[in-house]
Amino acid sequence: MWDAQALRAPHARADKARRVQAMFDAIAPAYQRVNRIVSLGRDASWRRAAVAAADPAPDDLVLDLCCGTGDMIRAFAARVPPPRLIIGVDFAAQMLARGAYGGVASAIQLVRADALRLPLADASVSVVSCAFGVRNFQDLEAGLLEMCRVLRPGGRVVVLEFALPENPLLRWGYRLYCEHILPWLAQLVSRDRTGAYRYLPRSIRTFERRDALARRLRGAGLVNVTARPLDFGGVVVYRGRKRSV
Repeated sequence: MWDAQALRAPHARADKARRVQAMFDAIAPAYQRVNRIVSLGRDASWRRAAVAAADPAPDDLVLDLCCGTGDMIRAFAARVPPPRLIIGVDFAAQMLARGAYGGVASAIQLVRADALRLPLADASVSVVSCAFGVRNFQDLEAGLLEMCRVLRPGGRVVVLEFALPENPLLRWGYRLYCEHILPWLAQLVSRDRTGAYRYLPRSIRTFERRDALARRLRGAGLVNVTARPLDFGGVVVYRGRKRSV
């Protein structure tokens, strides 16, 4: 699926969405276990930081895009007090099927849909989150515009995404881990045959840099956009607000 030819320019592939969907359906059984291992257990803290940036209120309606097996949904629901409703959207059926929400305080609604064509009305949610998903959009601009379309005036967008560290030495170490150690380790655990963990580092390396993604968020209609680096810049929490009418 993600062979050497496809990985030359993964974000330029006309069939990127189809490949990404099939990839996530295939790796769904081992997805959470692999995440914990290859992130060295840091992924939970990244999501908590994103939830804190969103600052959800008890009456908020939260939309989590590319929700996968529900890590961000559970992170939002663990907020005290939790938001009243969390809608999780993903186009990979197997990822949605693997989510577990026993004991979750918020009401949960799962929807299988493409993040570029959301089945929600304009200005219908107060928070939109996307953890490690915007990099996988077939069309980044269209996806960000869709996020803003469904967001209420004054609502918040929070994006959690991988990034190349700005410091050259840290960037070298990050690439060494992501491009050599991580694929081997993830393959060992998941037995993946789709090339998912070769796609991951390549998609990070060829994606928008931190400042460029912040500009994209502003261009989609958000104000007060911030980009907070975590773990020496290998992960970034982006936050923006839709202008109030």
